[in-house]
Amino acid sequence: MIKGIKASDGIAIGIAYVIKEEKIEVIKETSLEVSAVQAEMDGAIESGVKALDDLKKKTLETVGESEAEVFEAHKQLLMDPVMGGEIKTEIEKGVSSAYAFESVIDKYITMFQSLDNDYMRERALDLKDIKVRVLKILCGIDDSQAVLTDDAIIVTFDLTPSETVNLDREKTKGFVTEIGGETSHSAIIARTLNIPAVVGVGKEIASINQGDQLIIDGSEGVIYINPAVDIVDEYKRKKSDFEASQSLLEAYRDKASITLDGKEIEVAGNIASVEDVQAVLDASGDGIGLFRSEFLYMNRPSLPTEEEQFDAYKTVLEKMNPKPVTIRTMDIGGDKELDYLGLEKEMNPFLGYRAIRICLKDTELFKTQLRALLRASAYGRLRIMFPMIASLEEIIEAKEILKACHDDLISEGVEIHEYQVGIMIEVPAAAIMADVLAEEVDFFSIGTNDLIQYTTAVDRMNNTISDLYSPYHPAFLRLIKSVVEAGHVKGIEVGMCGNVAGYPEFIPYLLNIGLDELSMSPNMILKARSIVNNHSNESVDDILKLKTKKQVENKLKAE
Repeated sequence: MIKGIKASDGIAIGIAYVIKEEKIEVIKETSLEVSAVQAEMDGAIESGVKALDDLKKKTLETVGESEAEVFEAHKQLLMDPVMGGEIKTEIEKGVSSAYAFESVIDKYITMFQSLDNDYMRERALDLKDIKVRVLKILCGIDDSQAVLTDDAIIVTFDLTPSETVNLDREKTKGFVTEIGGETSHSAIIARTLNIPAVVGVGKEIASINQGDQLIIDGSEGVIYINPAVDIVDEYKRKKSDFEASQSLLEAYRDKASITLDGKEIEVAGNIASVEDVQAVLDASGDGIGLFRSEFLYMNRPSLPTEEEQFDAYKTVLEKMNPKPVTIRTMDIGGDKELDYLGLEKEMNPFLGYRAIRICLKDTELFKTQLRALLRASAYGRLRIMFPMIASLEEIIEAKEILKACHDDLISEGVEIHEYQVGIMIEVPAAAIMADVLAEEVDFFSIGTNDLIQYTTAVDRMNNTISDLYSPYHPAFLRLIKSVVEAGHVKGIEVGMCGNVAGYPEFIPYLLNIGLDELSMSPNMILKARSIVNNHSNESVDDILKLKTKKQVENKLKAE
């Protein structure tokens, strides 16, 4: 048995189809004139754009709108004038078109791979997909797809978005990749297509050979190679049970999220782009509990304009209307860097100049976003949420800037509809002062990813101490309970938008302490709603008496 990252739930039993990473030999020298080389490059770009348009159309028909937009993003990267100018500069040095293109795009791939943020590192895979596509055109390499056997489990270094979409869905039973994470495109599309996937297996993937029988458990992140008969029989039963449970979840689509005690809970989705909205709609989510607006600032050479941001927020609000949409203001810093902001490198970026701290210093940047948000309020139910709040002063200052933007827009004759203002509770200081902060806002949303990190003093990006980063820490359970109580005393709603909100074993505890909203990855919405609709409140006193992480974990998973 080998282990990886669980990327898409389910069990697949099939035959390994190993796809080796392609090596394309690029020759530097050329006998062509510079003008001819540039024409060759332009032709390859044009062909690549056409192929991407075809892939987008196919993906729209077979997968969905949000996944199809991946190829629109690829097209924009391929047509980027900055990158095009750099390629032209290389060609003018007298090198071949393939060499010039590879030199430039490799620089961008290296830049993305060096970032600490998982999402941004995985965007390097998008560039690799584009690189292979264009180099094949320039080098005259056939780009026909592999012919799969029945019950194929794809085993490869990584599945690019185009490879994933082009695979025969009827024959593909699962994915295993050497690299990647939960937010990689192969993982996202696997979840969309309900195909089990285990990613990030590492070098142990080399132990899988062409034709091996495999069992992959995407729910646990494990792979069995040529398993014994008893293990095959066991997983056939597990597979049958899993498929039966998934069928039962369909009964909760479009159903209200109400506990057996009669309390209505908002089961919402987290998104990082306009395209992600469709996944929340497909899962009949009760709203958007977290729109990570900082991703509008990434994958680009400069800040997004007010108009660009307005268009994005307007689209999301319109698509979700009349359901609520919580948009977090820019949360740059920590593990999300923007080179064009010119921020200084920090020893402890998670404790440094990030999120609301940047916005309160660079007020013009902040005002641009707030103006776009306020203008968009006319198109749906807007909730504006400030991240990384640690003090009352920060809330008051942020609200003053928001009011100034509001007044300016009104004086300009802009229509602004009612909206709510809230904060993320992700800093222990904010959790402890929740009773005071609640007097200034309409809602709280607990950001568990950072709150756990700061409460336990564990860098969540540090693999060496990853075992210390745990949502089962008794202190964390006590802290979030106190936040919910403080919010309710002041009459405001308290939700949760961190990863913990989507953990099935955690949801009963969250409901028992009175949480009003759960926001999670869209693929978890139906499962969470099924738990909500079958839940009756119980006392949490016995859980709060537990003293260790292991005791808490065992207790929550046993219930």
